[in-house]
Amino acid sequence: MLVNDLEQQLAVIRRGAEEIVPEEDLVKKLKKSLAEQKPLRVKLGLDPTAPDIHLGHTVVLQKLRQFQELGHQVIIIIGDFTGRIGDPTGKSETRKQLTEEEVLANAETYKEQIFKILDPEKTEVVFNSKWLAPLKFTDIIELAAKVTVARMLERDDFAKRYKNNKPISIHEFFYPLMQGYDSIALEADVEIGGTDQKFNLLMGRTLQKEFGQEPQVALTMPILEGLDGVQKMSKSLGNYIGINEPPKEIYGKTMSLSDDLIIRYFELVTSLPLAEVEKIKAELKQGANPRDAKMRLAYQLVKQYHGKEAADAAEAEFKKVFQKGDLPDDIPEVTVTLDMLEEGHIWLPRLLVHCGLIPSTSEGRRMIKQGAVRVENERIQDINYQLEVKDGMVLRVGKRRFARVVLK
Repeated sequence: MLVNDLEQQLAVIRRGAEEIVPEEDLVKKLKKSLAEQKPLRVKLGLDPTAPDIHLGHTVVLQKLRQFQELGHQVIIIIGDFTGRIGDPTGKSETRKQLTEEEVLANAETYKEQIFKILDPEKTEVVFNSKWLAPLKFTDIIELAAKVTVARMLERDDFAKRYKNNKPISIHEFFYPLMQGYDSIALEADVEIGGTDQKFNLLMGRTLQKEFGQEPQVALTMPILEGLDGVQKMSKSLGNYIGINEPPKEIYGKTMSLSDDLIIRYFELVTSLPLAEVEKIKAELKQGANPRDAKMRLAYQLVKQYHGKEAADAAEAEFKKVFQKGDLPDDIPEVTVTLDMLEEGHIWLPRLLVHCGLIPSTSEGRRMIKQGAVRVENERIQDINYQLEVKDGMVLRVGKRRFARVVLK
């Protein structure tokens, strides 16, 4: 059922959007949709090149969910065909091509995760090999004739590689053509993507015109900053929150978020109504404690991906450990054997590495210098500290890393 209020639809669609190209076309499409009571066809293409989703990936998925709630038809394209090429967007070199088996395995994992956000009953999932694989070579030639090499080189990544004499394979030019052809095959009204996808989205408009279709609207969403508040959220940079991570991990990571990003995260990666987000924004401007807003954000994220009961438990655990200074209930136990000790003692950084609390002894020295290491709640600041190991003692690094020693 369509929401029969044009201004309400526009307010929801504009939420967090970076750019709507062109917005006047969107207004026309919405007016026609409401007049005919016919939902818009809203498309998102996903190349399943990596099987795990973090919050950065969910920005576009949240926008799709909003379209669903407005009554429109959402179409997820699993790029089993395009994924074998790999989207060259933002890449400084040619991407490794995936096998069909790798793409399909990743696609299944991806489908499981996206339905934590999207309503499966209101989502059409299609594989673009259905229409791309049957194309004949003559069809490809005709498609390629629609776009010039100069147009392709307008893309920043291609332009930079060309300027720096780095190779560009011919097959990479076909990626935006195939993504545009997806829009033709589905007769898309709107296509959503990150700001880095603008060229590909506009290619859909170009090709739809060439094939006599009404061109789609391109809606771009921002690239989400990671927990460091600077770089794009990325697993390789370690500044991410995975939607499949344990509730306590999601909650704890969210609480480490920069205060400047609280409203941005509420707007882009939660399902909280816009009116509520605006209320939180006003409260922060009036001097409300950012910690309280962050706790609400953390609770909301855990609730979205693990349910209310898990959110309640994660919040209770956070209050117990970080506000009251108590120990968590499920501290991992690590066995320490007598042959590791010298007269019952061990160099503290070495023990921290053994317990998996830090990756290296140099990192241990750094954390000790920072005052981030505690033994039985006593802060240790001597980097040469020789610890007398006792069965059951608790080690702590930072706010969220604990280990209990089992001496054998």
